[in-house]
Amino acid sequence: MHGGAGCGKVFGRARPELSLYNPFPHTSQALTEPNGLLATGGDLQPATLLCAYSQGIFPWFESDDEILWWSPDPRLVLRSDQIHISRSLKKVARRCGWDLRYDAAFSDVVTHCARVDRGDGELGTWITRNMLRAYIELHELGVAHSIEVLDGERLVGGLYGLLLDKVFFGESMFSLEPNASKIAFAGAEQAVPRSRR
Repeated sequence: MHGGAGCGKVFGRARPELSLYNPFPHTSQALTEPNGLLATGGDLQPATLLCAYSQGIFPWFESDDEILWWSPDPRLVLRSDQIHISRSLKKVARRCGWDLRYDAAFSDVVTHCARVDRGDGELGTWITRNMLRAYIELHELGVAHSIEVLDGERLVGGLYGLLLDKVFFGESMFSLEPNASKIAFAGAEQAVPRSRR
């Protein structure tokens, strides 16, 4: 990976200050085919991941590949004040009796996301053991968060991602019951503390 300018500083729940070195090329150098491939190699250390996300770069690779870093164009950005929750989903949310929790079962959410049926008949996931460990470490730093949907004490859906400043980078979601991941997504706005909006 190439060197570059510094990434600034990122603060977690326990307020550890991480000075970040930028190992990535500028995102304008990302390939158009495959769309967004920017760099290969490196590591999944917290400072590397935080530097990547702070620039709109994320890792995505299969377990036997080198780490691939992506910054596709265009990039989907949803503003929380522009998300429309349909009447039918609001109705489901009122009637299902499910509860939303935040950061109560982070590793369980990531594990479920890793095991979810991809729908294309393929087995496997991009959420490798090393990725799981890396995101758990980011969770312990107060940067990675999960939203859990529970039916009683049973986890039926959820999502996880990183929260940097006012931006939540959704990584993956799962659903064991119809609409559970949609309800987690609708609850994502609450993951951003009011003081950061």
